[in-house]
Amino acid sequence: MADGARSDHPGLQAQLDRLTVFSPGSDVLGLERVSRLLAKLGNPQHRLPPVFHVAGTNGKGSACAYLRACLEAAGHRVHVYTSPHLVRFNERIRLAGTLIGDEALADLLKYTLDANGDDQISFFEATTAAAFKAFAETPADACVIEVGLGGRLDATNVIERPLVCGITQLGIDHQFFLGEKIEDIAAEKAGIAKPGVPLLTQHYPAALANRIGEVAVEAGAEWLPRGGDWDATVYQGQLHYRDARDKLALPLPRLPGLHQADNAALAVAMLRHQTALEVPLAALRAGLGWADWPARLQKLDPGPLADLLPEGSQLWLDGGHNPAAARALADALRALVPADQPFLIVLGMLTNKDAAGFLKPFAGRTSAVYTVPIVDHECHSPATLAELARATGLSAIPATDVSDALRRIAIHADRAKPPFVLIAGSLYLAGTVLHDNEMDPD
Repeated sequence: MADGARSDHPGLQAQLDRLTVFSPGSDVLGLERVSRLLAKLGNPQHRLPPVFHVAGTNGKGSACAYLRACLEAAGHRVHVYTSPHLVRFNERIRLAGTLIGDEALADLLKYTLDANGDDQISFFEATTAAAFKAFAETPADACVIEVGLGGRLDATNVIERPLVCGITQLGIDHQFFLGEKIEDIAAEKAGIAKPGVPLLTQHYPAALANRIGEVAVEAGAEWLPRGGDWDATVYQGQLHYRDARDKLALPLPRLPGLHQADNAALAVAMLRHQTALEVPLAALRAGLGWADWPARLQKLDPGPLADLLPEGSQLWLDGGHNPAAARALADALRALVPADQPFLIVLGMLTNKDAAGFLKPFAGRTSAVYTVPIVDHECHSPATLAELARATGLSAIPATDVSDALRRIAIHADRAKPPFVLIAGSLYLAGTVLHDNEMDPD
C-alpha cells in the first residue's frame, strides 16, 4: 500500500504525484530496485555519516527520537529518516536537525525520479534513495535511520556498515510480507544485522531471542540482548541503566508510558555501545527530557478539534495500530485516566489491521468506542469497525469523522465529569487529527 502525500507547494506536489504514479500497485520487498536506483545516483549510501539503524514492530520511531535528541544534546548534527509522515512528506527527511524544505525536497525528488527513468520503483524505495542522496551531500555527524517494513529486505538495508543496530519491541504485524509466525517476523527484523556491528535488542521470550541470535550469528554481528551486557529498569521515578562500564540513573523520558522507558533504554544502550561519537551523561539526561515524537500518546493542545469537547476534558492521540501497541497503550493509560473519569475511544483502522486484537486490551475499561473512517486509505468502515468492537464486548457508535465523533461525545458528556478521549488506530488518522487541530509537526 503506497503512502499518499500532499503539499501546498506546486513544484513539490508535482514530484509527489510522479512518485505515486511510479509506485507499483502493491508493495514488493527486495533490494534490487533500490540498489539499481542508488547506483544511478552514485551510491550515496556508501558516503553517509555514521548510521544508527533501528528496526522493530513498535517503538522504533520513538527510539529514533531518543537517539536524535541525545546526539543533538551532545552537540552533534544529525540526519534522520523515518516513516510514515503524519502531515507533510517533509517529516521523513531531517537534514542536520531541520526538516527538509519544500524547494529542496522538490529538487531532490525530481533528480531522483529523473535518474530512475522508467524503471519500476516503489514509493518507499524512491524516498529512501532520495533521503540517502540528501544525507550524503549535507554535512552531519550521524544518521538515524528507521527501517520501513521488516528489515532484511527493507530498502534501508542497503547500508552495508552501520555504526550500530537496534531492534525494539516485536509483535505480529505485516504478516503478508513477514510471515504469520512471530519467530519469522523476528528473523526478518534481525536481518539488519551486519558483520562486526553491535546489534542491541530488547528482552524477548526464549523462542524469539533464539531466532534473533541465530540470525545475528549467521551475519557475524555482535549480539547484545537486554538482560546480558546491558539492562534497564524503572524504579523511584528514574530509569536505572547499567552496562559493563557503569550504572546510570536517568530521568524518565518525556513521552509517557513504561513502553517509552523501554524505547529510551534501547537508545541509551545503542549510544553507549559505539565509540565514534561522544555522548556524555549530561546529553543522555537532557535528550530523554527533550525527545518528542508526535502521535505517540500525545496530549492535544486546545484547537479546532479539542475545543469540541466540554471544558475540563482531555483529548489524547496515539498512532498505535496492532495488538502489541494496544497492550502498551492500555497499560500506560492506567496511570493517566482516573478510575472515576469517563474514558472513550475514537477509532479508525486500516483493513489490513487486526481491529479485534487492538480493542481486546480495552474491554471493560472504556465507556464506548466511536468508529471513524480514514480518508484516502483502505480502512474498516465505521459500521464494520463498530461490529468488531461490539463482538469484543464494547459499546460502539459509528461516526462520519473525528469531528462528528467528538461532537457526539460532547452532547452526551456529564459536565461534572468531563471525559478522557483517546483517538487511536492509525498513524494516517493521527496525521489528519494533528492537521485538523492545527498541530502540524515541525
